Amino acid sequence: MNMAFLLTGIAIMMAGGLAALLVPRRGHWASTLGSTGVVAGCVTGLIPAVRILLGAPAEVLHRPWSVPYGSFHVELDALSAFFLIPILLLCALAAIYGIEYLRPYRDRKSLGASWFFFSLLVASMILVTTARNIVLFLVAWEVMSLASFFLVTFEHEDEKVSQAGWTYLVATHLGTLFLLAMFALLGSYSGSPELAGGASPVKAVADHASLLFILAIVGFGTKAGFMPFHVWLPEAHPAAPSHVSAVMSGVMIKTGIYGLVRTLTLLGPPPAWWGWLLIAIGLVSGVLGVLFALAQHDLKRLLAYHSVENIGIIAIGLGVGLLGLSLHSVSMAVLGFGGGLLHVLNHACFKGLLFLGAGSVLHATGSREIDRLGGLLKRMPWTGWTFLVGAAAIAGLPPLNGFVSELLIYLGALEGVRTTSPLHLLLMAGAVAGLALIGGLALACFAKAFGVVFLGEARSADAACGHECGWLMRVPMLVLAAACVAIGLLGPLAVLSLARAIAVVGGMPENVVRATIVSPCDVLIAVVGVSVILLLLTAGLIVLRRRLLADRVVSRTVTWDCGYARPTARMQYTASSFAQPLTRFFQPFLRTRTALTPPVDYFPPSAFFASHTDDVWREKGYSPVFRGAAWVFSKLRWLQHGRVQTYVLYIAVTLLALLLWKLR
Repeated sequence: MNMAFLLTGIAIMMAGGLAALLVPRRGHWASTLGSTGVVAGCVTGLIPAVRILLGAPAEVLHRPWSVPYGSFHVELDALSAFFLIPILLLCALAAIYGIEYLRPYRDRKSLGASWFFFSLLVASMILVTTARNIVLFLVAWEVMSLASFFLVTFEHEDEKVSQAGWTYLVATHLGTLFLLAMFALLGSYSGSPELAGGASPVKAVADHASLLFILAIVGFGTKAGFMPFHVWLPEAHPAAPSHVSAVMSGVMIKTGIYGLVRTLTLLGPPPAWWGWLLIAIGLVSGVLGVLFALAQHDLKRLLAYHSVENIGIIAIGLGVGLLGLSLHSVSMAVLGFGGGLLHVLNHACFKGLLFLGAGSVLHATGSREIDRLGGLLKRMPWTGWTFLVGAAAIAGLPPLNGFVSELLIYLGALEGVRTTSPLHLLLMAGAVAGLALIGGLALACFAKAFGVVFLGEARSADAACGHECGWLMRVPMLVLAAACVAIGLLGPLAVLSLARAIAVVGGMPENVVRATIVSPCDVLIAVVGVSVILLLLTAGLIVLRRRLLADRVVSRTVTWDCGYARPTARMQYTASSFAQPLTRFFQPFLRTRTALTPPVDYFPPSAFFASHTDDVWREKGYSPVFRGAAWVFSKLRWLQHGRVQTYVLYIAVTLLALLLWKLR
């Protein structure tokens, strides 16, 4: 029954996408049909996902498929159901948002193709999280990559957008090469193309588990955005339409996390170095991700780097969980896996909200440049206040949802400090310090982003003309903001609902997981309760102050203004000046370049300052390799004559070589 609901949901959304593709090029019908199909399909799919997570038995569908080593083998268990919930929820809200967001494009672009690929992206993510056959998984993975490529290049006439799309396509296929190698070895060692896990993997798999783990880290880590495999992410996310950016950042990159977690369930007991490797990757991704975010001038690019940061936090949680399994510490394993998995859901909520908020700003002002904005809270109160909720949540402030998952990871790491050997104690203490540094830098970054974009005065005519978005864009932001608050306030229930998924990942009985979660839930209730009381007291003091001052006469006069009789909005702090103390301190990592023309004489005619921070991994690592590959391939152009008969000859020679090799 549950599987029937899920497959029906896929059919509904694909029917809506095909209908959107076939309607006339102009008009609103493409958006109406496409979004309606996605919303209806997601709601249909949410029903079985929630039922499975709350206790219904897992369901399997296994049908033959006339593809070598392939079969239509799908399963909906607790782990798949957990990942499906944020996917289906965020995609439905993004589809509603996209109706109004894409409205300005409908007179100059065909929206049918965009909605078709959006539907295809959602359907492929559902299959990725439920596939239990290697071939089916790889097909769904490839469809997901291609669908998201066409969505990223929606405005392909812009050269930067086109380049971002190709960067994404190349990067994702480099990751897929490692996945092909991993799955080929996994199938060879296990003797089966099926991804059916168990407590005791085949001995050949267990003997080569470390090799398979490394391949999974690179292959799935490229999609997830682990550093240094993240280079596509800050390019593709800003280039895509904002509702697509929300889906890609909020849930699509989590398919990489899902693939890694699912692989862990196939490899057997982990050695300790697996956990330390994931913790190290998480710390590097988290710290450098938030540092590069601090240095950004583009609002969506800033949010894209925060995706790298939060993927790092998830990796730290999973690393703590793996280390707990290796050290036979149930508390560490449950808290680490629980915090990492819950952060998957939380990140989907607040990062989806923030990208939709950034899209609303872009929709209203036509600009993503932070230093051209300002004063938007007065003109866009709905967008501003919901963006503030998302900013506070991503910074891990109580009593919002980001705090709940990060607290679980902290507790798991502190459990490691308390119970492990002296060496592990020092390393785990370093992990706790790194997690704290990530949180502090994230708070500074979003103080910059919210303060410069929404507070103060407008820095440009575009910002001065900003206006609030319509209800089709507001409602998804309000729902996600409410989810950030609800998960934070109902944190213990959210944690307990993860028990079945944690049991699948850790290979532990569900009752043991639930018993282990009780104590952290008590801590969570105490901290959230105190936070709520403090917030209510603060709100009460604000209301009291307003009432006491309600009858006062308010007068205005100039302040001491350093000799300037008419200060302008350009005299406000910019995003760069706000972040400069931190970016200067971390200059060895950021390598920020500046251009300065200082003022001279008493009445300088002009002055100029600009700063730019390139991605070090991209400029020093990937770009030289890509340039070298381009040079090599340019020397092979003599093979391409433009004659079809020559290409047919190449194909025939290749087939003959394969036939001879097969008959060898």
